[in-house]
Amino acid sequence: MSEFDRVQETTSFQSVETLKQQLHTLDIKAGDAIMVHSSIKSMGWIAGGAKAVIDALMETITTEGTIIMAAQSAENSEPSYWMLPPVPKEWHDPIRQHTPAYDRHLTPLRGMGKIAECFHRHPKTIRSNHPVHSFMAWGKHAEEWMSDHPLEDSFGLGSPLGKILNENVKILLLGVGYDSCTALHLSEYLLEHKTYTNQGAAMLVDGERQWIEYQSVDGDSDRFPELGEAFEKAHPTASYAGKLGQADCRVVQIKPLITFGEEWLKNNPPEDIMQTLK
Repeated sequence: MSEFDRVQETTSFQSVETLKQQLHTLDIKAGDAIMVHSSIKSMGWIAGGAKAVIDALMETITTEGTIIMAAQSAENSEPSYWMLPPVPKEWHDPIRQHTPAYDRHLTPLRGMGKIAECFHRHPKTIRSNHPVHSFMAWGKHAEEWMSDHPLEDSFGLGSPLGKILNENVKILLLGVGYDSCTALHLSEYLLEHKTYTNQGAAMLVDGERQWIEYQSVDGDSDRFPELGEAFEKAHPTASYAGKLGQADCRVVQIKPLITFGEEWLKNNPPEDIMQTLK
């Protein structure tokens, strides 16, 4: 959608101040900790664009709260699995040899959206050190929650997700569905039975660039919308809906969602897991 189309489809003027009013209606307030997944295209035209959204979030949450976003960088991963787009097989080794080492400040985000990209550029945003599945945060607990992100525990209890599991964190799905809810990967990591894929990434080790191989738990976000629908049916008061800009939003507490997700995934295993268990 072009900017002209976005203007034409926006029914009223939107700004930092109108967004702050809507955040208040969504019961997001000073001191809250929120994990945001977003699509600015769904919000309509906003004066200031992505920066206006970040300003509204920060001014609402204040430095007494914490804002968290996923900051994944899939270009720095094992190229033999790439599908969107795939690359020629003869490129695989050169990619492993020449991809720049992960840098939390410079490595670009991939597929996270303009709001997350703007958030990454804020000078007080802190990004975790995982070369592929990093997170980033701003505010009171940013440094604590973004420290120590184990390579083979992308979304597990040792990751930023694990650190916030027992905190009073709200997930804000801003114009996106449960398929964009990165937190649900923690439910996958908590399962007793899971499969793994050999992965790799370019990293700095003792100041030198190296391609490091590791194992990563297989995830399947395509199942998350069904999981989210089941969660809302089972716990109708555990989430609530509203608007931010013109986008449909949903606010969910992280702990009950992850707990339900673990049980749901255990009772509804994918076909490959069922074959392994037979």
